[in-house]
Amino acid sequence: MPNERLRAAMTSGGWTHAALAEATEVDTKSVERWVNLGRTPRRTTAFRAAEKLGEDVHALWPSLRQPRAGRAVSPELVALYGKRADLPVSAFVDLLTQARERIDILVYAAVFLHEAYPHLTDLLRERTSEGCAIRIAIGDADSPHVQQRGQEEKFGHGIESRCRLALMHYKPLADVPGIELRTHATTLYNSIYLADDQVLVNSHLWGVNAYAAPVWHLRRSVEGGMFDTYASSFDAVWATAMPVQGD
Repeated sequence: MPNERLRAAMTSGGWTHAALAEATEVDTKSVERWVNLGRTPRRTTAFRAAEKLGEDVHALWPSLRQPRAGRAVSPELVALYGKRADLPVSAFVDLLTQARERIDILVYAAVFLHEAYPHLTDLLRERTSEGCAIRIAIGDADSPHVQQRGQEEKFGHGIESRCRLALMHYKPLADVPGIELRTHATTLYNSIYLADDQVLVNSHLWGVNAYAAPVWHLRRSVEGGMFDTYASSFDAVWATAMPVQGD
């Protein structure tokens, strides 16, 4: 069956069989077979031809589209919890306690940590005293995005008061060397608790409070994988956040 898409692209660009053959380093007969018989060239040749024609290679030769094989389970996935409430607070504490190089926390408030583990501030002081760099980003209570999240999660103004409460808990750390505290005004799609090469990600769902949303535990095992995606997301939010000064 002729490749009419290829024929149209060549006609539109003023390409002859011979000209495209020379540009792609094949013989003229090969190009004729691509057009008239619908033959598919080798992948490298096809990409070269598509580049010359200014076309999408997969539009010219759909058979070259190779779907990426999916995995039933990511090699980075340690555990998946249906709700944050299913995860004991000790899991968060243990993750932070084991950190040796860095801790990154991105939340709106997450005051459940201080409520369930009153020594969290002391733990973070201890970690940074042993050389761990710590970044904490909490929600700006005056941000429209934070206020909207409160409405969506049926918290109302409660989310704003919890952000202020979180700031009160973390503010004593603002002047501690090795710890940076900022407030962010972004729409938060996940809360992130990252320690070295592990991260707990609490998904945010519309109309659902964070404690009822899933959590996945990841351990970095591949470059450019899921862990790196969330680490990069943290960095992007951090770049927009405003530093908090100590008292």
